[in-house]
Amino acid sequence: MEDDETNSEQTTSRPAADPAVSVVGPDDGEVIMLGTTRMRVLEDGSTTGHRLGLTESVLAPHTPGPPQHRHARHDEGFYIVSGTVRFTVGERDYDAAAGTLVMVPPGAPHTFANPTDRPAVMVSTFTPDLYVRYFRDLAELMADGRPPTPDAQARVMRRYATEPAADFARQPKGGQP
Repeated sequence: MEDDETNSEQTTSRPAADPAVSVVGPDDGEVIMLGTTRMRVLEDGSTTGHRLGLTESVLAPHTPGPPQHRHARHDEGFYIVSGTVRFTVGERDYDAAAGTLVMVPPGAPHTFANPTDRPAVMVSTFTPDLYVRYFRDLAELMADGRPPTPDAQARVMRRYATEPAADFARQPKGGQP
């Protein structure tokens, strides 16, 4: 019979290499300007195996936001850090103050705006990360300084399994058209 003490040594296994960890400081991250909105990409999916994208957006006062739309393949979350953001879901408006989380599942028509006189800051999640690339494409479309036409914006949205919610075309009350 084998002596139990010879097998009592504990073996610890370590991965061949430590997994990559992403640390994005307050002045780091890719910055994307979308009209008067400053977006900072905190995670584009490259660290998470494309399971999660994360951005921080600063919406200037009276920012109208995008047309109401639906995502077919990803969830979108919005955590309001400061200010107030007005979300329109179908026909209903929600004023989300700092500390509010808004989760939008696939298929839900939605948009947002900052109708106030103060900037608003929100952190957005995209699961999977699909929509982060949309913002890069949209910024390229807006490179000439003009807002995109509704048709041009819809074409870019469609690349990312998103469609304008034509049945709910109105903007949030208080946002600019």
